[in-house]
Formats: sequence, C-alpha cells, structure tokens
Amino acid sequence: SNLSEFDYKAPSPRKTGTTIAGIVYKDGVILGADTRATDDMVVASKNCMKIHYIAPKIYCCGAGVAADLKQMLFRYQGHVGSSLIVGGVDVTGAHLYSVYPHGSYDKLPYVSMGSGAAAAVSVLEDRFKPNMEIEEAKQLVRDAIAAGIFCDLGSGSNVDLCVITEAGAEYLQGYDKLATRGKREGQYRYKPGTTAVLTKTVTPLSLDVVSESVQIMNSK
Repeated sequence: SNLSEFDYKAPSPRKTGTTIAGIVYKDGVILGADTRATDDMVVASKNCMKIHYIAPKIYCCGAGVAADLKQMLFRYQGHVGSSLIVGGVDVTGAHLYSVYPHGSYDKLPYVSMGSGAAAAVSVLEDRFKPNMEIEEAKQLVRDAIAAGIFCDLGSGSNVDLCVITEAGAEYLQGYDKLATRGKREGQYRYKPGTTAVLTKTVTPLSLDVVSESVQIMNSK
C-alpha cells in the first residue's frame, strides 16, 4: 500500500555539507576532510573534526556525522544517515572503503564523498596513480579537499589529514588553512571635509502633547 494513504510523509534525503576524501598510496592510506559543520545554511562550527578513531590503524571520515548527532545520542530511533570513508592497514596491506547511507560499500584506490565530492573526485581522477610517495599523496588529498572547499558552499575552513601506515597513524589537524581572512592594509575612510557640502536644510519639529501621566514614587 502507498504510505501517503495513511498521511505518512516519506523522509527526505539528507544533504551533507562536507568534503571527505581518501587514497591508497605506496605505504598505506591517507584520509582527508574539511572542518566546517553546517546546519542547513548556517555554519555551526569552523573547526569540526571529521576524521574519527576506530582502531590504532583504522580511521573513518564522516560526511553528515555532525548533523546526525541527534540520532547517535538516541541510537534506537533510526539509522545513521551519513556517508563514511573507512581506511586502514592490516597484515594484508592498505584498504580503503566507501560506505553509503543506505548501507552498501565499495573498495576503491581513491574516493571522495559529501556535497563537495564532485569537485574533489575530479582532482583525484586527474592526478592519482598507484604507488605514490607520501608527500605527493598528501598534496593530492589536500588539493582534492581544497577543490571541495572552494566549489561547495557546505564545505570550508581548514584541511585535516590522517596518514595511516603499518607503523601506526598520524593525525594532522589543521594541515592547511585555506579560507583565512585577509588583513586590512589601511584605513579606507575619507577625512572630514573631503566632500563639499552643497546645500544645508534645517527643518524644525512641531510636537503636540497627546497624553500626560504622573506617577508618585514611594522612596521609603
């Protein structure tokens, strides 16, 4: 039967304002994320951590996790409507998975998710290659997240990275700050008297007393 017959409104899909990405490089996995948390069109936080610890060599990026906190606090009310990128290293090598809100997953050499994924994946598709060195791989993930930040209104602020190798994980919080406020170089106000006064008009105000009330204050 149709749910609309019972006056039930189907839930609308969640739009996540985030850019997350990850790649497999020569020695492990690198995950990246922006740091802006949004509530509809409002920037709720400019320094939100979106790369989360799972195990010593497994980390997870989340798109929509911050917005889904209400469901996380009350787990049995519904499923988590967020997109995830899980990366880690074990005895068999480096692995990178994308997990979609409806539950399916893919194992990929590189991936991006979130509202800025289209801009980020274009950078990954253009420059990714197998067995990349660590510095080249970090720069690629940084540029992919930067593309999402500059091309998507829901993404912004800084770039966080997490480098996972067989030896362990290194969380690089604030790896790059992209959207920094510029410094004012001088005062842009005109000095008094710069603009000439051509005409001057003074209009007197005529006021009438409409009502009057007197209140006695007891000062004791």
